[in-house]
Amino acid sequence: MTDSGSITDILKGTALFSALSDAELASLATRTLIRSYASSELIFSEGEACTGFFIIATGRVRIFKISPGGREQVLALEGPRSSVAELPVFDGGPYPASGAAVEPSELLFISRQDFHALCVEYPQISLKILQVVGARLRRLVGIIEELSFTTVRNRLISWILREAKSQDEFRFKLGVSHQELAAQIGTVRELVSRNLARLQAQGFIGINGHELTILNLEGLESELSSAL
Repeated sequence: MTDSGSITDILKGTALFSALSDAELASLATRTLIRSYASSELIFSEGEACTGFFIIATGRVRIFKISPGGREQVLALEGPRSSVAELPVFDGGPYPASGAAVEPSELLFISRQDFHALCVEYPQISLKILQVVGARLRRLVGIIEELSFTTVRNRLISWILREAKSQDEFRFKLGVSHQELAAQIGTVRELVSRNLARLQAQGFIGINGHELTILNLEGLESELSSAL
């Protein structure tokens, strides 16, 4: 369980609060709540009134939207030291998407009122928020572009290359089910399975259980560039 000392350390390691002094962080820590969530447990729901925002201490959080037809689109997967749901704290609107724990997770919660008071006292925090929101906006624009202008095959290749880059390995564990991967790239499980099998049959990748190996990096990159 996270204690008060480690709360201060987590806040210090978060981009939003990196400019605060130790005394200021200690003061903020006293107004920060610790909340634990089980795997797949909902943290906040789209359309729900915003009471505050969260910082991930341990575990991972999936940010997603559900279509009227019930299909899920994953907007982001956030890990430790990331903040989530900051935007409605500022604009007064409801949560624009839902958040759920991917695995057992501990989150720090800061209320909307406390955060407003903090921003008035320390304006540099508002600038940090703008940087975080700006980065999220760029990522969302990228998602819209991929969904609008690329095929499932190309979105899958792009995901594989991003995973390999983030893990700095040509061989890595998939870490998600075909259903979860489909939600991330805006398609259905059957098309993910079919396209993975096709890429394997063409010699681009190898799959052994939950482990994926890139066999032809140049070929995958060429597939993407030819689609542009």
